[in-house]
Amino acid sequence: MSLGLDIIMKNILLAFTGGTIGSIATEGRIDTSSTAPFTLLQQFQRHYSDYQQVIFKTIQPLGLLSENLAPMAWKALIAAIEAEQSTRYDGIIITHGTDTLGYTAAALGFYFHGINLPVLLVSSDYPLNDPRANGLENFICAVEFIAQINRPGVFVPYRNQQQITQLHQGTRLASCLQLSGDFISVQHKSYMQYANRQFSVLNLPAATRTTRVGLKAEFSERVLMIKPYPGLDYRRINLEQVDAVLHDLYHSGTACVSLQWGKNHSLLEFIKRCHGQAIKIYLAPIIKSADAYQSTRLLMAQGAEIIWNMSIEAAYTKLLLAYGNFNDGQAIMDFINADIAGEHIR
Repeated sequence: MSLGLDIIMKNILLAFTGGTIGSIATEGRIDTSSTAPFTLLQQFQRHYSDYQQVIFKTIQPLGLLSENLAPMAWKALIAAIEAEQSTRYDGIIITHGTDTLGYTAAALGFYFHGINLPVLLVSSDYPLNDPRANGLENFICAVEFIAQINRPGVFVPYRNQQQITQLHQGTRLASCLQLSGDFISVQHKSYMQYANRQFSVLNLPAATRTTRVGLKAEFSERVLMIKPYPGLDYRRINLEQVDAVLHDLYHSGTACVSLQWGKNHSLLEFIKRCHGQAIKIYLAPIIKSADAYQSTRLLMAQGAEIIWNMSIEAAYTKLLLAYGNFNDGQAIMDFINADIAGEHIR
């Protein structure tokens, strides 16, 4: 079936970075391919009778599977986009892998929080030559968002298998569900859904952003993230060349504070160790409320900084930018606490 947009001419910057959407499967191996970007555009042309109304300027700043991504890749991607003078375009689409999609969406959501056009990250659960792939549908949704909605900000369109396409705010996208190719927004609160070429709002975005922060594309390499699990032994964690620690929490905003199994398993003792080495320790994710578990209150009393109402992906990337851009402790906390890209869940 061929779909038409019935739109005036749109100019879109299309940045290829690799990922499954930029890969092919051959002899049981999936890897990036120089031909995959052309496959995406060819499929788009076959499914749009009005494809000539969309002009793409293509660049390829990266070509990797997203599990191989490091924050330096975000810097390269940002530099490539800014070199193109974004004001020349109606929107920007970035193809990306699924493994680190939530982190890149958050990082770009923060960095481009003041941008005046839509930026959309498009992924695929299978290579495009696989009939199960959702990459083309996600790409079509991105193009139509630029054509129909044109709201500034960073977004991710994604259709889970057997579901309606959802549009996620970049700073609210959670990482892919385990043993699955599905994505959700935190608390299952997608911004929009897309079906039959129509967008409908599911959850109103945050109030109009008033905070604008001048940022450099500098992501600190001295922030360590730790995931909790039963039996975590903090003695094994090396804090050399670390300025800050982000400690993930269980879903209830908790982590082990007990000394029953030894001091080496208690986050309270690890916080003391961090403070002794002048290292700030932050905890996330946790929703701010009147009630909190006793373990959470003990962690707060021990002097850990809480990053309230924010996903772990958003908290991590925001800390990287904070420590990459600011030296003053108060400036770092002011940046962390400010809601600059709709990242605070209410």
